[in-house]
Amino acid sequence: MAGKIWHFDILVDDCFVNFNPDRANITPDTNDFLLSIVNGFEDGNWMKKNFQQFIFNNIAQTALTTEERRKCVDSSYTALTESAKHLRLIDDKGKGSEIAEIVLYGIMKHHYGAISATPKIFYKQNDNDNAKGADAVHIVLTKDSDFQLWLGEAKFYNSIDDTRFADPLSSVAQMLATPIIRKEVGVMTSLRELDEQIDNPELVKKIKNILENGESVDCVKSRIHVPILLLHECSITASCRKMDESYKEKIINYHKERATSFFEKQIKKLGDLSEYEQINFHLILFPLPNKDKIVNWFMGRAKMLKEDADN
Repeated sequence: MAGKIWHFDILVDDCFVNFNPDRANITPDTNDFLLSIVNGFEDGNWMKKNFQQFIFNNIAQTALTTEERRKCVDSSYTALTESAKHLRLIDDKGKGSEIAEIVLYGIMKHHYGAISATPKIFYKQNDNDNAKGADAVHIVLTKDSDFQLWLGEAKFYNSIDDTRFADPLSSVAQMLATPIIRKEVGVMTSLRELDEQIDNPELVKKIKNILENGESVDCVKSRIHVPILLLHECSITASCRKMDESYKEKIINYHKERATSFFEKQIKKLGDLSEYEQINFHLILFPLPNKDKIVNWFMGRAKMLKEDADN
């Protein structure tokens, strides 16, 4: 096992080049990565409360600005109610997308050490153009006083068969279009999130100078990472009662097989993109036993918080 993210187990955290079964035809494969994460079991049941706690531990980070969070510093419940004001709850493509966005934020924070450059749920709630752009915009600071720009996509599906890959890949293709990258960079550098979250003023200045003054988006692409979270219902997880080696092996094999199909389609969809090989893609797979139960719980809880915020 490759470690943990918060209380979740990492089953795979590897570059595609290390398990690509068809390197001659599925190429390039050195800029693709798979992260496979699973929640635990207790007393024969999937640990639902563990997952729910993760959602509400991270909701304020992706739904509130740094200034708003600071105002709620002495009241976690106030942070939740303020966050709920920004939830859309229902979108054009169904329920549950905000759950995936929150989970992606938590993974970015706990695993990649990222800071949220744009609080996306907040921004989408205040932007008439919700359909375009990334579901997550993060900055990851590197050890050499440099940075990476992470533009994420998050989906919550009832399966991850091949028919489900077209939508996230189309979203990523749109997100990586030059006008959209410019828009995301413009929003990020116009807000004060970087100034609020990075203690080094010179590094903030460096980040803004590079992102604001680049003559070509191509110059930024070597810094871009694209995490693609597919939170998904899984029959293997639904039928499991404990975190044993059999379960882990089944999920590892399943996720590697799904990643192979996904990356093959990604290369066909995006391979002609300028500087494609300079961009790193991170497929993140997280199985759940029942999507509807999670969504219904979240919708009910969020509606209660919205009501509390309005009273």
